This record gives sequence, structure tokens and C-alpha cells, in this order.
Amino acid sequence: MKITFLGTGTSQGVPVIACECSVCKSKDPRDKRLRVSVMLEHEGKVIVIDAGPDFRYQMLRAGVKRLDAILLTHEHKDHIAGLDDIRAFNYIQKSAIDVFAHLRVQEALKREFSYIFASFKYPGIPMLNLKDIDQLPFNVSGIEVIPIEVMHYKLPVLGFRIGDFTYITDAKTISEKEREKIKGSKILVVNALQRESHISHFDLTEALAFANEMQADKTYFTHVSHRMGKHEDITKELPSNVAFAYDGLVLEL
Repeated sequence: MKITFLGTGTSQGVPVIACECSVCKSKDPRDKRLRVSVMLEHEGKVIVIDAGPDFRYQMLRAGVKRLDAILLTHEHKDHIAGLDDIRAFNYIQKSAIDVFAHLRVQEALKREFSYIFASFKYPGIPMLNLKDIDQLPFNVSGIEVIPIEVMHYKLPVLGFRIGDFTYITDAKTISEKEREKIKGSKILVVNALQRESHISHFDLTEALAFANEMQADKTYFTHVSHRMGKHEDITKELPSNVAFAYDGLVLEL
């Protein structure tokens, strides 16, 4: 399985346009983080987790030619706002795209993208097939996916385990039951927003403790705000089995 980080950043803590901090002025491409998303490629199938506001550019930047399915973690705009741009894949593939989401998330999509679901189908609107998911394993294009429920303050959010790869974003607390689903992963991706404590996201200390408990072969931090600091600097503080992901990072599993 090929894993491509399309985006590793967040809307949380985004500075004003004229920000003069070292991260915003950095020339290191690893400090240029689009909204969080990841792409999985396996046996010719392409699955993307989350489609935020940067979705169109992320697809173009990664040279994505095909899209089989999108998995949505939750309904916040920084994870769903780019769904309109699946229309390009509709046009190329001559078919609707499967979108897997919890029923609560589907209701949000119907509110945010009402024109997609209206009885009158305006020519050229995005075409998607909504697929219900909850906490039970499900199948995407022949690939088994195990949902992992985490809490984003008081909002349930789904992470996903696919084989030996686990992807979690927007987590603040994770129950013991859900942690058991993660153990044994070879690659773990989890959010680490900033150094300071946050009400709905792991901070750096919490993310490191979680990585240490899960003991994956390698843990990558994502959903990183500019408040975390420059990639080159913060990397020096991490143990050898933990790293900060960056946009464009490609892993093979």
C-alpha cells in the first residue's frame, strides 16, 4: 500500500496573512501545510481520507488521475469543504464517487451541499454515492476498513485502520476499547496540534504519550498548526520512532 500525505495542516491557529513568524516565513516546503488529508493506493484502487478546502489543489499537486472513494472522519468544514471538486473525477470516470460517512456527517453534507441532493439535478453537479458507516468494519473497493471512534472534545470522530496502517485526526480522548483496535499497527498517524494544551486536540505531549503507548513501528504526527514551530526544529525533539509528517510525504507499507 502506498500512502501519500496530501495535507498535514489545520485551520486551527492559522495566522493572519501578514504573519511574520518564523514558520510562516520559512522557505522549507515541509512548513507549508495544507488542510489535513491522506491518500491510499492499493492494487489499483485510490482512497482519500477527508476532502477539505484544499482538495482540488491537493489532487492536482499529487497528479491524481483516479478516485475510487472518499472516507470522511467528521463534518467540520476543514474536512469536507472540497467535496464539490469531485466533479472532475465524475467527468473523467463517467461515474459517481463513493463517499463513506456516518449518518450524522451525511446530514451535514446535505445541508452544506443541498444542490447536490436537490430533486432537480442541475447539469454538472457533483455525483456521489453516500455509504453509511458506524463503528463496524466495512469494505471499500475490496479493502477492509476498521473504524476507530475518537472524541474531538464532545464530537465523535472516526479514525480508520486499514491493514497495518491507522489514521487518526482531531482526537482529544480515545477510549481503551478503541485503543485496542490500534495496537499492532506498523504505521500510526495521529494529530498533534501544538505545544500548548487544547480543548479538542492532542497537544505535543499528549500525542507523544499516545505514540509511546501504541508502540507502532513508526508514528507520524499530522494536523499540525504553525504554532508548533518549524519542521526542522521540532523534529530534533522527537524519539527515533516518531516523526512529523509533511505535505507530499510518501510511505510504502
